[in-house]
Amino acid sequence: MKRRAAIRRIGGTALLLGAADIACGAGIVAVRVWPAADYTRLTIESDQPLAARHFLTQAPDRLVVDIDGLELTTPLRELVGKVRPDDPYIAAVRVGQNQPRVVRLVLDLKQPVAPQQFTLAPVAAYQHRLVFDLYPVQERDPLLALIRDKESAEQQAASSVRDALGELIAKVDRPGVVLPQPAPVAPPPTAAASTPQQTPAPREPAPPTEAEQRRVDRLIIVALDPGHGGEDPGAIGPSGLREKDVVLAIGLQLRDRLDALPGLRVMMTRDADFFVPLGERVRKARRVQADLFVSLHADAFFTPEARGASVFALSQGAASSSAARWMAEKENAADGVGGVNAATKDAQVLRALLDMSTAAQIKDSLKLGNEVLGRIGQVGRLHKGSVEQAGFAVLKAPDIPSILVETAFISNPDEEGKLRDPQYQAQLVEALATGVKRYFARNPPLARTRPL
Repeated sequence: MKRRAAIRRIGGTALLLGAADIACGAGIVAVRVWPAADYTRLTIESDQPLAARHFLTQAPDRLVVDIDGLELTTPLRELVGKVRPDDPYIAAVRVGQNQPRVVRLVLDLKQPVAPQQFTLAPVAAYQHRLVFDLYPVQERDPLLALIRDKESAEQQAASSVRDALGELIAKVDRPGVVLPQPAPVAPPPTAAASTPQQTPAPREPAPPTEAEQRRVDRLIIVALDPGHGGEDPGAIGPSGLREKDVVLAIGLQLRDRLDALPGLRVMMTRDADFFVPLGERVRKARRVQADLFVSLHADAFFTPEARGASVFALSQGAASSSAARWMAEKENAADGVGGVNAATKDAQVLRALLDMSTAAQIKDSLKLGNEVLGRIGQVGRLHKGSVEQAGFAVLKAPDIPSILVETAFISNPDEEGKLRDPQYQAQLVEALATGVKRYFARNPPLARTRPL
């Protein structure tokens, strides 16, 4: 009798689960694609861990992925429509039931890739994640790209001026023609607009010319780092404003403002909605031999009453306050949410790099922080009237003055409204740009003569 009762209970449980749940095994929660010039990430989130294997084919280039323990479901079919036309790496995705309980994904590629596959345990709002990062086989030289992008933008701007001037002269030469008010010359396309539209070439770029090398030696480079991105939304305000979105908007405006200055070029750690690990942000700044590093954030606190902007520099010892220590711990946890492949050799090298901070770097960072804090204080309220210090991983480039700017507390309803306001954003951008200019006026950078 007891055995029959147990069997009946198991049967009742099976009926409650339903045929679809029993057949499908792991349930797919969501599929996401994050395209960017640096790499494209494909994420499959499920309620149970997934096991997968992949291989590459050539002529044509394809990535084939087999995922065990799955039946083809609607979320997986929806992956086909999530590939954007401007994705630099993925042309299309096909999904099918390759074998019973084995789903096959075929990614048609625009160029050869070096894929990384890894899994992430549940964290924050995410369940189990199976991740594929598609990197280019040949990584481009970022410093040379900055030079060539700036030259291209300057040439386009000059061409636009010449065209407008030629049209105006032609109209003046025609008698009896009433001249309309000239339209403002359109600015050259920004990197944010152009980068997603370009497919990175798989071939190695041409080496720098002598003229380009001279420009490299005297160019001032500012690394701008909009925090979070992609899988990591950052803090979320009471009405749903996401930190990753607002700091990217501010960063893009600040880039345009600084790029307009002669002899200065901005490198952004991200110029779209994708995730960049903390150590990789540092590596990007070092690869272009940046003269400054500015990380942009809009954090949250336990209570909505917290308000005001803050500026942080690195601390080799204890944090300057318990709040600063809490902020650093929270920001340093971003890798866990965004998703880092900790098994790669590069990740181990980057972790070692993050322990190389120097007293000279911190001293210069405090100078930069004071210039920026003074300007931000003219725009809105400050959380604290001095530059704070804590062990932020993203500030640990040993040879680059680095600061982290908390633009406001997104958890405060009033400040969330300010962060959403284009006028406040413009004022904040102007304050940040002025602080950077004042720092360089008092601390001119040395010529860039180090080897690339």
